[in-house]
Amino acid sequence: MFTGIITDIGEVTAVVAGGQTGDQRFTIATRFDMDDVNLGASIACSGCCLTVTTKGKANGRGWFTVDVSGESLSKTTLGTWAAGRRINLERSLKFGDELGGHLVYGHVDGVARIASITPEGGSQRYVFNAPPALQAFIASKGSVAIDGVSLTVNEVDGARFGVNIIPHTQRETTFGAARAGDPVNLEVDMLARYVARQLEGRSS
Repeated sequence: MFTGIITDIGEVTAVVAGGQTGDQRFTIATRFDMDDVNLGASIACSGCCLTVTTKGKANGRGWFTVDVSGESLSKTTLGTWAAGRRINLERSLKFGDELGGHLVYGHVDGVARIASITPEGGSQRYVFNAPPALQAFIASKGSVAIDGVSLTVNEVDGARFGVNIIPHTQRETTFGAARAGDPVNLEVDMLARYVARQLEGRSS
């Protein structure tokens, strides 16, 4: 489990195909102290909860590998990742950690797309197009995780929704290099899922 507060921007340094299974292995460089990360630990990689399979240090920088199934590659943006790709990283919560964002599970619900980016005061207004199947779970003033970043929804118009991203978040995440048209991993708030399920039960 995660909070959606990014603690490092990592870089994909290698992608190795897994043969006929369609799986892939990613090697990711990070500023994390890998001596403090156990094999089998979970790290959110641009919103996807992945398991550390090997780790080490090279040129004064830590690195780790993750294995990704063909199913995950087809349902997230990971299928487009190549060497040089910068990604948002967050280590999993420990008991007693501060919950700075909202509860993020690292289970990507679908791929959204950036529709527009416009300046608004001291921040940037990002508008996203969500997959139609997920629009019922996105509410004004509710929470979403975009590429692993916990964000508050400002307004919703059908499958389109907007958020404001402050300069700090632009600097500390991959949003600083994002462009209109980019695909992003979207995880809706689990509480919204439970509410929608309860409403479905009452109407049936």
